[in-house]
Amino acid sequence: MVEPLTSSTVLLVLAGLAALAVAVVAIKIAIKLAIRIGIVSAIVLAGLYTAGVTDLSFLPFF
Repeated sequence: MVEPLTSSTVLLVLAGLAALAVAVVAIKIAIKLAIRIGIVSAIVLAGLYTAGVTDLSFLPFF
């Protein structure tokens, strides 16, 4: 299965470029998701603080 891809240098370079493109797209998606999660968590924590909930002992990791 791998032999046809590695038999030619051109195909090997193209396979490497395709792997790099997939990695770049995955990293972009991960960064966007992390930013959105951060914004939502900041809004939730600001809402809890505004509501007067400063004791977060009800959460299992605090």
